[in-house]
Amino acid sequence: MRAVIQRVSSATVEVDGQIVGQIGRGLLVYLGVGKADSDSDAAFMAEKLVNLRIFEDDEDPSTSLRAGKMNRSVLDIAGQVLLVSNFTLQGDCRKGRRPGFDGAAEPAMAEQLYDKTAQLIIGNGLKVAKGVFGANMQVSSINDGPVTFVLDSSTR
Repeated sequence: MRAVIQRVSSATVEVDGQIVGQIGRGLLVYLGVGKADSDSDAAFMAEKLVNLRIFEDDEDPSTSLRAGKMNRSVLDIAGQVLLVSNFTLQGDCRKGRRPGFDGAAEPAMAEQLYDKTAQLIIGNGLKVAKGVFGANMQVSSINDGPVTFVLDSSTR
């Protein structure tokens, strides 16, 4: 699985002019599922997303914590996650001028692992909003930072 993770103040996803997913402070995650991915990749991705410390501490004069350090996770801040399926993350742009998608999972498998990832995140007590799998979506976000990371479960 590959994910692009953005720390956001808010984010929405629309399909056919209707908002289908919306969050406040938290993570906007674009998730692409590959042919070789399995339940263990979904578990890895969910665990990383929930616990990745990319939110800043507040200033605390009673401790050595200084504002600006990334020491808090989306779970720590009681944030939210907007999970958007994105098969183009599995695109291979190394040859030619048109990306190849041979590495992308078949839709049925990809949707199952996308949904499993969402359920594992929800199991940690976080609100998860989702896009519509396979739909043409318009995603809007207010990036916080901006802070953006790329995560690939095959490199763990």
